[in-house]
Amino acid sequence: MKINILIKGQAGKGPNILAKIIGNVFTKWGYYIFISRDYGSFIRGGTNSNQITISDKLIMSNENKTDVLVSLEKNEDNLFIGKKVIEKEGEENMYFAGRLAKLFGIDFEFLEEELKKLGHFEDNLANAKKGYDDEEIKFKLEKRNIFLKLLNGAETSAEGAIKSGLDTYFAYPMTPATSLMIELAAKQYEKNFFVLELENEIAVVNAALGAAITGAKSMIGTSGGGFDLMTEALSMSGVAEIPIVVYLASRPGPGTGVATYTSQGDMDIARHFGHGEFPRVLTAPGDPTESEEVMGQAFYLSQKYKIPFLILTDKHLAESLYSCEKDAVVIKSQKNITLGRYNSYESDEKGVATENPEIIKKNIENRLRKKENIAWECENFEMFKIHGKKDSKNAVIFWGSTKGAVLDAISELDVKGIQIIYLEPFSSKIADELKKMNKIIVIENNATSPLSALIAEKTGIMIKDKILRYDGWPFFSDELRKEIENKIGGNS
Repeated sequence: MKINILIKGQAGKGPNILAKIIGNVFTKWGYYIFISRDYGSFIRGGTNSNQITISDKLIMSNENKTDVLVSLEKNEDNLFIGKKVIEKEGEENMYFAGRLAKLFGIDFEFLEEELKKLGHFEDNLANAKKGYDDEEIKFKLEKRNIFLKLLNGAETSAEGAIKSGLDTYFAYPMTPATSLMIELAAKQYEKNFFVLELENEIAVVNAALGAAITGAKSMIGTSGGGFDLMTEALSMSGVAEIPIVVYLASRPGPGTGVATYTSQGDMDIARHFGHGEFPRVLTAPGDPTESEEVMGQAFYLSQKYKIPFLILTDKHLAESLYSCEKDAVVIKSQKNITLGRYNSYESDEKGVATENPEIIKKNIENRLRKKENIAWECENFEMFKIHGKKDSKNAVIFWGSTKGAVLDAISELDVKGIQIIYLEPFSSKIADELKKMNKIIVIENNATSPLSALIAEKTGIMIKDKILRYDGWPFFSDELRKEIENKIGGNS
C-alpha cells in the first residue's frame, strides 16, 4: 500500500509545518513516511510543496503521482487529476491537518498531541477540530503498533556530531548546509559546544583550524560555492596535520546554480580538494541513520590521523524526512592533538618551517604511509553495502541520497544494489562484486557520472549503462523502476 499526498501553499502560510505535523501523526499511527520539500530561492513568497508518501512497508522515496492534493491556495483544483482535492479558501494550515487526519480515519487525539508541541495551541486546536468535522473517512488506515522516528539527514548529522564530542562548529549560511547549523545552534547551550556564524567561508575554515590546534573537536559546513573558498586552508590542514570535519551539502552548480534544489555534482571537487599530496577521507551517507554513524567515524578518523574528513551530502538527504527504524551506532573518539607551532610550510618536528630536502622527503613519505594506514582501517567500517537480491547477476551501483529511490525501485526486481559509502579510500572488495555481474548500471543525480570514472580509476572496470538525472530534482522510485527494467532487458 502506498498513498501520495501533495501539500502546496505560499511560503509563510505553513505548508512545511503542516507536512511535518501530518508526517508525525502518521508515524505515531504506525506507518512508514517519506517527505520531500520543494521550494524556490526566495526570501519571501513563492509556492512551497511537500510531497508525502505513506506506506505499510519501509519506503525511502516519493513516487511521481498524487492521490490527495492539499491546496493552501485558491483555484488549484483545475490543476489536479486524482482521487481527492482538499481546499477551502480562508482556512489556516491546521484546519487541513484536521481534514487529513479524518480522511484516513486517524483518531483526533493523535493530532492533538502533535499540536501541543506548537505555539498558539488553542487556535490551532480549534482550526484542526473544524477541519476534522468537515471531512469524511475515505482511506481507512488501521492503527499499527510499530515504533518509528521521523528524521532528516541534518538532524541526525547534528546528533552524530554531538555524540562524537563536538566542541566548535563554524559556518556561513548557505543552502542546504544551513539546516545543520540551525540544528546545532539550537542545542549548543544544552550540550555544551559552540556554534559561530562568520562573515564568509574563508573566515570559517581558518577559525575552525585555529580552534582545532587548541584541542577542540572542530567542524565546518557549507555547500559547493563556499567549499571552493575553503580549499586553500584545507591544504594547510593536510600539511600541518590538523584534524577537521567538513560537512559539504551539495546543490546544483556551477556558480549559484539552482540554490534550493538537489544534485550530486560535487564528487570530483570533494575527492580532489586542495593542492599538493595529502591524505583525506570522503564519505557519502545514504540515509539519516548512516548520516549519524558516518559523523562518528569522521571524528574518529580525523582525530586519530590528524586529517580533513569530508562528509558529502545534498539537499535531498539533508532536508527530506525519513522513517527510521533503528538507532545509529556512533563510534567513540579521542582528541589527538597537542599545543605547538602550526603553519602551512613543510616543517620539522618542532613545527618550524624548513626547506631541508631530507625532511621534506620524510614528511611526504609519512603522509603516504598514513594514507595506506587509513585505507586499511576504513575496512573496519561499512565502506559499501549490498542490497536487494544478493545473488542476482544484475547490479545497480550508486552513492549518497539516491539510495532511497534505488532501493524502492529494485525492491521487486532481480537486481542487486551496490551502495558506495566510502568514496576515498575506495574499498578493493568492490571490484570483486562487480566482476560477478552480467549487467551493471550506474545511477546518479548528475550529468557526467563521476562514480563511473571513479570505478574505472580504482578497478579498471568501464561501465557504459547509466541512469542520470540532472534537472535539480531527485529520482522518483516508480519512474526509476521503469528505467532499470528497460536497461536490464526483461531480466527482472
